[in-house]
Amino acid sequence: MSFQIFHQKWYEKHLKLRKGKAKERLQHGHAHAEILFLQNVWYPAFRSFDHLHPEYEVSDFRDGTRFLDFAYIKYPLKLNIEIDGYGPHFSQASRTQFSDERIRQNHLVIDGWRILRFSYDDVTERPRMCEQIVQQFMSTWLDQHYTQRPSEAIIQQEVLRLALRSPQPIRPSDVSNYLNIHIETARRILRNLTQQNKLIPNGSGTLRVHSYVVNKANVDERVIL
Repeated sequence: MSFQIFHQKWYEKHLKLRKGKAKERLQHGHAHAEILFLQNVWYPAFRSFDHLHPEYEVSDFRDGTRFLDFAYIKYPLKLNIEIDGYGPHFSQASRTQFSDERIRQNHLVIDGWRILRFSYDDVTERPRMCEQIVQQFMSTWLDQHYTQRPSEAIIQQEVLRLALRSPQPIRPSDVSNYLNIHIETARRILRNLTQQNKLIPNGSGTLRVHSYVVNKANVDERVIL
């Protein structure tokens, strides 16, 4: 299958999952530089877009939202990949914008994200070097961390983090997609958190719970976030 067909199917899949601002951002933000990175670097390196999300929405440190060029999420790894162009927008950035970008990156690191940044010039002129960097990172990080099964407590904390930052009640499918785990495993984790009184079933249904919200009376947001 050619890159163009592979990419189009992946893009359309994510487009169907987005709504509102997130969908609009994907339509306009996933542009030439990002597609070139996939074509020149990511696809040659892995021949797969599994666990890779374009224009991924995250909570902003100022209580808003921002979008990452790419997010690779395969629990426990959360990798942000940014493609930086050297153009008028970059060269004319104010001191405030310059500082804001650094603080934004610091908060991503505090929130558990790993970050790789590539210049547009390197993606265009030195794609093999970029490919090797991504492959080296994946090999080194996953060998050190992913082979170790995360504890139940760590997984539960990540689910609570997701629930606290979600603008709507979370569903088992949200947890399954976020942690890349089976839907039944996600349901079990949500039930366990409910039994601990850290999550509360949303709605009035009694036979089957479809979504959950955080019991803020029993969860310290400062510790989770």
